[in-house]
Amino acid sequence: MGRKDSPPAAPRWDRSIGLVLPGGGARCAYQVGVLKAIAEILPRRSPNPFPVISGTSAGAINAVVLSTRARLFRRAVADLERVWANFHTGQVFRSDSRTMIKSSLHWMAALVLGGLGGKNPRSLLDNQPLAELLERNVNFDAIEESINQGYLDAVAVTAAGYGSARSVNFFQGRDDHEAWRRVRRLGRQTELRLEHLMASVAAPMVFPPVRMGQEYFGDGAMRQATPLSPAVRLGAERLLVIGVRDEDPEPLPKENEPVPHPSFGSIAGYMLDALLMDGLSSDLERLTRINLILDQLPGRQLQGEFGTLRFIDALIMMPSRDIRDIALRYLHEMPRPVRLLLRGLGALNYGGRQLVSYLLFESGYTRELIQLGYEDAHQRRQELIDFMEGAPLDAPAGILGWRALSEEYSQRLPALKLPIDSA
Repeated sequence: MGRKDSPPAAPRWDRSIGLVLPGGGARCAYQVGVLKAIAEILPRRSPNPFPVISGTSAGAINAVVLSTRARLFRRAVADLERVWANFHTGQVFRSDSRTMIKSSLHWMAALVLGGLGGKNPRSLLDNQPLAELLERNVNFDAIEESINQGYLDAVAVTAAGYGSARSVNFFQGRDDHEAWRRVRRLGRQTELRLEHLMASVAAPMVFPPVRMGQEYFGDGAMRQATPLSPAVRLGAERLLVIGVRDEDPEPLPKENEPVPHPSFGSIAGYMLDALLMDGLSSDLERLTRINLILDQLPGRQLQGEFGTLRFIDALIMMPSRDIRDIALRYLHEMPRPVRLLLRGLGALNYGGRQLVSYLLFESGYTRELIQLGYEDAHQRRQELIDFMEGAPLDAPAGILGWRALSEEYSQRLPALKLPIDSA
């Protein structure tokens, strides 16, 4: 899609790092805080330090904004912070009483009457305000300028095709990047536009699907079994992943204690959490196993029919506090019609905090998440500096910061030994 001049970044920063920004709804404000801390670590007028950026769902919005403003990384992050820190629900979906009542009655009529034919509801919420916000603030033509000027190699946005049942990585990058096709997933080179972002954030049932060509697309987290893959396929040799979940599982009731039946709100939150988060955990576990194998081979790489399999270092940033608890403290900021809808779903209690944590697009909440990401990154400042300078990660399987890895694998790492022919 474009040519690439000599990389303008300061030579001491590693130019092989891919930035991965998974989805997470309102939780993705945390990513902005981490990026803000990274921007302050870099020299003031540094360009984008990540030649490859990959985003999904709300993370795709952050990825594209960084790509359009790649010449000055700190300014790009400041623009992101300005929007996220001043969010309110009405900028994301229509939340007035009339719309909420109309939507509720529409769904009720469809259920009671067994469908309304061509007038069936298409989604629970109308996210047209988000489309208008992005159209006003994102200059998609600037992506190509960033590529041509050497500030960016490629950016990828993931969406799920309802017709083809495939995860599609829409990417814009240099001319030497090639499309790819694997089981249930493919990479398609294109010029990224508003519809790609709106498709990537279109959570099933919650927001309407988006038609592109002869197919409708929804949230990129659906069918995205390998969220780390797009960045690697586009040339990243190391990964910085900014996730938005690292909470502990809920404790089970003790013997003889009542077991509460899950509400629709808690089930919806569970489903949204599984949709947005489980793919990343599975892919990190897959990367761990691959790295463990490659670590036993000469050069830590494997040549095969599909190219070279390389050892990938990955630094993982996750929230140090449970975001669900933070969401409960800001629940009162949500518009009253939305709170009434969530109350009807049984989501306005401790069990429903999962769902609320994804839908709470209000400034008090997003500002605290930005601050949390900023503080977490500063706590790990030296780790980030070492990683950005290209230092190898002294961590199990080359993955640092993923708590599940240290808990599940640390005791088993020495057990894996492959017989290697010394000849």
